[in-house]
Amino acid sequence: MNVNTQITDGVLVVVSDNPPVNALSYAVRSGLLAAIETARTDPAVKAVVIACDGRTFHAGADITEFGKPPQAPSLPDLIEEIEALDKPVVAALHGTTLGGGLEVALGAHYRIAAAGSKLGLPEVKLGLLPGAGGTQRLPRLVGVEAALGMIAKGDPISAETAQDLGLVDKLAAPDALRDSAIALAQEMIGQPIPRTGARTDKLSTDRDAFDAFAKANARRFRGLEAPQACIEAVKAATETSLEDGLKTERALFTQLMTGDQSAALRHLFFAERAAAKIDDVPKDTPRIPVTKVGVIGGGTMGGGITMNFLSAGVPVTLVEREQDALDRGVATIRKNYEASAAKGRLTEQQVEQAMALLTPTLEMEALSDCDLVIEAVFELMKIKKEVFSRLDSIVKPGAILATNTSYLNVDEIAATTSRPESVVGLHFFSPANIMKLLEIVRGAKTSDAVLATAMDLSRKIGKVAVVSGVCDGFIGNRMLAQRQGEANSLILEGAKPWDVDRVLVKFGLPMGPFQMADLAGLDIGWDPDTTASSTVREILCEEGRRGQKTQAGFYDYDANRRGVPSAHVEEVIAQFAEKAGYARREITDQEILERLLYPMVNEGAKILDEGIAQRASDIDVVWVYGYGWPSYRGGPMFWADQIGAKTVLEGLERHADRLAEGFEISARLRQTAETGGAFN
Repeated sequence: MNVNTQITDGVLVVVSDNPPVNALSYAVRSGLLAAIETARTDPAVKAVVIACDGRTFHAGADITEFGKPPQAPSLPDLIEEIEALDKPVVAALHGTTLGGGLEVALGAHYRIAAAGSKLGLPEVKLGLLPGAGGTQRLPRLVGVEAALGMIAKGDPISAETAQDLGLVDKLAAPDALRDSAIALAQEMIGQPIPRTGARTDKLSTDRDAFDAFAKANARRFRGLEAPQACIEAVKAATETSLEDGLKTERALFTQLMTGDQSAALRHLFFAERAAAKIDDVPKDTPRIPVTKVGVIGGGTMGGGITMNFLSAGVPVTLVEREQDALDRGVATIRKNYEASAAKGRLTEQQVEQAMALLTPTLEMEALSDCDLVIEAVFELMKIKKEVFSRLDSIVKPGAILATNTSYLNVDEIAATTSRPESVVGLHFFSPANIMKLLEIVRGAKTSDAVLATAMDLSRKIGKVAVVSGVCDGFIGNRMLAQRQGEANSLILEGAKPWDVDRVLVKFGLPMGPFQMADLAGLDIGWDPDTTASSTVREILCEEGRRGQKTQAGFYDYDANRRGVPSAHVEEVIAQFAEKAGYARREITDQEILERLLYPMVNEGAKILDEGIAQRASDIDVVWVYGYGWPSYRGGPMFWADQIGAKTVLEGLERHADRLAEGFEISARLRQTAETGGAFN
């Protein structure tokens, strides 16, 4: 049984048990409706408590039912029955009361929450809005401005904040929640029923508040349809009756549900969970205990990696070669933590607790008792091999040795040790303390235990991990190389760097390839001793134009690093193109988009064919969390599914004469196009 009932001193206690998160499935909705009907018709029932067993109150609708034919009772109908009951209904909230779960609670007449629990309406993160009355009832309880924040942003709030807002009537100790709810229900027997939908006292607001909210969050909402729909639905609550507002909410929900953006965001929801599974590694694979971590290299990447573990409460020994570099690294870590504290994200006590876990040293031997050692040294195979050879003689047997390489062959690095089964790639993305993606690179001899442990650790430090096989650039950078190569060709053929960047930003990426190059520094990988003016980028470096840090790269920059197109760079490109024999021409935005993105999809198909990625959705996760691919487009492989593999294939064939020399269309892409199939 998903729903059980019991009468306790005149109170019908309705308890759902649908692990793991008490999703409001058809069976649960049916059980709740039957319980409400019992309460309505049984004279022995004077009040109702709606509660859940397990770790949480209802944490949302059953997402597996999305896109399928609806089964009665619908959630909106169930909530209306709860609200209409002429006996007091108390919702007892614990864990994470989210989405449809909070909408059920809004339909109840009273809400009591366990201290420390969370409440929220996160539907917007799936490209939707609360579709069971949340946009109409929440502003009636907490006011328009608080409701806009919760609904259009989708971030949960604490039970304590919810009480301050008027969303929760009372707090209870977690172990006394059920009893407290029953006591509250008994206390309210015979009192007037406070139906949320009937309230209007908090709905008055300045009409400009909606525009101001949208403007204040314009950057966060860029390109997204759901936040604007949320704003419209809440606005309807202030302008119409509950009945009409619910109709508006339902129409907007249906529009979003059938749209491409919600399909993409729901795809990502499942893709992230699928990425955590390694198909050929048994669930019961033993894990390696990791209680102490070593990091080699205190630069930007090493410092960021270190912070991940310190923030998770794991002691870190940080090794550098020189004292100045070590001091700079430690100072930067502290500076980053203190910046977070200044923004209210951490307390000073948390900053000091994290720093207390850090042991800086110049001695590699200090890593001997670490359970995991991650090198973050210069991206040169010779240096990596030297580090791993030395680690092999220092670090205790059974410890994991990890390389943070973003391109190099992990198997070649592992071969320098006597324990290649203990070696794995942990490719963090910069800044490593912020970016969510972690590519876990599985070497030919990496053991299941090492792989499973790395996946568990990724969750502990708040990362979204994707397993990759060994190849040049792994999943993300291998595909990025295709895009960058085409970008470089496009500017020689006639497109301007800022046109290329503009097209990708319009598509939804945070920046284009030339903006990204300027931000990172054009001199990454550039050697002044061997430079030969062989590319536009080399010429710019030779001229001292090395990106934002020199106030000149592909763009010209002011003191605040604001970039504008450079006439000088246009001239450099034109002269280089003329010498190289290019016939310059006008290039449309559509061609730019196709030339940049279609080769990426083609490379993704090759990655799947070679078994580098386990599944197409893993590639999507890499690009959304590591490279800024717009989440509402679902990732490059999902996007290709939406526009059709045939469209991609035809585009590549149309541009074949201009694509990089030796470009080959993937057999997987061709087959998918010809059969009308999909990557996902």
